[in-house]
Amino acid sequence: MSSNFAYQNTRDLEFILQEWLPTEQIFNYPQFVDYYAKEDVKSVLAPILKMCKEVVEATNEDGDSHPVKLENGKVALPPTFGPLFKQLQSEGWGTSNIDESEEAMVLPHILYAMVWELLQAANPTFAPYIILTSGAAGLIQSFGSDEVKSMFLPQMMDGTWTGTMCLTEASAGSDVGDILSKAYPTEDPRIFKIKGSKIFITGGDNDFTSNIIHLYLARVEGSAPGTKGISLFVVPKYWVNEDGSLEDNDVTTTGVEHKLGQHGSCTAALAMGENNNCRGWLLGKNPLDNDGIGEGMAQMFQMMNMARMETGHCALSCLANAYYNARDYARDRVQGRLMTNPKAGRTAIINHEDIRRTLLMGKAHVEAMRAMLYKTYFAFDVRNHDQDAEKRARANDLIEVTTPLCKAYPSDEAWWLIGEAIQVYGGYGYCEEYPVAQIARDVKIYSIWEGTNFIQSLDLVGRKMTMKKGAVFAHFMQDMQAFYENNKDDQEFSREFANLGKGLAAFGKIQKAMMGYTSDKAFGMIPLYSRRILTALSQLYSGSLLLEQALLAARRAKEVGPEHFDYSFYTGKVAAARFYMRNIVPNVFTTADIIADGDASALNIPLEALDY
Repeated sequence: MSSNFAYQNTRDLEFILQEWLPTEQIFNYPQFVDYYAKEDVKSVLAPILKMCKEVVEATNEDGDSHPVKLENGKVALPPTFGPLFKQLQSEGWGTSNIDESEEAMVLPHILYAMVWELLQAANPTFAPYIILTSGAAGLIQSFGSDEVKSMFLPQMMDGTWTGTMCLTEASAGSDVGDILSKAYPTEDPRIFKIKGSKIFITGGDNDFTSNIIHLYLARVEGSAPGTKGISLFVVPKYWVNEDGSLEDNDVTTTGVEHKLGQHGSCTAALAMGENNNCRGWLLGKNPLDNDGIGEGMAQMFQMMNMARMETGHCALSCLANAYYNARDYARDRVQGRLMTNPKAGRTAIINHEDIRRTLLMGKAHVEAMRAMLYKTYFAFDVRNHDQDAEKRARANDLIEVTTPLCKAYPSDEAWWLIGEAIQVYGGYGYCEEYPVAQIARDVKIYSIWEGTNFIQSLDLVGRKMTMKKGAVFAHFMQDMQAFYENNKDDQEFSREFANLGKGLAAFGKIQKAMMGYTSDKAFGMIPLYSRRILTALSQLYSGSLLLEQALLAARRAKEVGPEHFDYSFYTGKVAAARFYMRNIVPNVFTTADIIADGDASALNIPLEALDY
């Protein structure tokens, strides 16, 4: 089979919610207290797990074998996608969960994210249709007038309409300030004529909803140059009249991309206003009445920051599913004899030493990334709902620092780790009949989406590490240091905590080296090393969280004993933490030495020398 959803259980997710994080704090918020408790986690996740295997998995194969097509100006999507979209919406797993009204029965953010880890793993190509609609609806909810909200939100919340975010243009990718799309005033100060084109618009068109609501960045003619002059508009594919009827809004799909993976996801090129009849609703102030300053980028960052979290989360889902598939294959595949006991005959490859190393490497990374992501999702619930202003501020600070880590680290590492899952299969892994080949193709885009991972690293070193004169980042590092100081004498994990201590010291060395390059005005050294810095910090932080989990899991294992059904789970958590701390975190030490050494060969090599 070319697609396979290989999650067997949700035990690690339950551990995070019910044992590791203090989620009773979340479930006691007024928004949730009457509906959910920690004990309900499995009752939410179990039916999703079942649905992913019985329903969603098949749509993933459909998405790969029936790629998106554009014929006669209309797109055709995989035939199962429309019914799946409607089913998820009707059962409450779609955009309805972002309703911020007090009476809305929605899941805590951290639990909803776990639901979507499963759904994304079962069909990563389908997930953006709902994720992007949620993000677009969230922007309208935050910044739209009452009229705009009533016009668009009900249909976006119930899945009648989908949504997108439209940033990228042929001449302006990461450099959004160079966009050429224009907006022109009309007689109604809230409505502008839109003219321009966008490319790489995920979910930019479909054949299963009656309207698509584009959150579109454009520059009002006469506004300030660069990003500060950009505004955000609600541009529907079909204009919504006062009576609710729809009419053409001069939005045309001019092409769909033919991609390495994600074949069921419509990545569209769009043209707005080719007949001078495209209109959009302005969100926020008119820049011509605001010293030329538009609010579009600040508004869009609300959607982009959450999309960055979700992009890293999608990468984790793909990686976890690849690891689970490789694990199951290794149990069944009989090949070779053990060097330690060749006379015993042929054995399942899961018994071979290198396969065991490869699988534990996959497990350790999955659990490290999962810990980092869900720690941050926990902070989202605190920031959004806690009554204590100081707790909300602390949660926001954590989100600020960890968002680039959560986006970049999983999406960078998943690519090569899924390559290792392919390696477990041997030659079969390279064949499209086996699932990891498709997973590898699907996962690569995540390191590019929502700002390439180089951009995430610049955000970390250029903004997050300097917020409030460095106080936010200093607090982040102090929390890790305090955890180390409080546990460094633990006998069971002495070597692991020793590596955490060395890692913290090494990251201090990285910071010192970067300050030195700044003082010497060697500014090129900062972007030269920024991605390595982000990776090193992600490994250090993820490792500290895995050690937190390992301390707890080791205690639980002793409490339940070897005969208990959970004993293997807890000992597996301990093994994953040990492996990560002693095989992955040492990269932080090496990175510190490299950055301190200051090799600038990449900057000094003549460009002509790259021709040979």
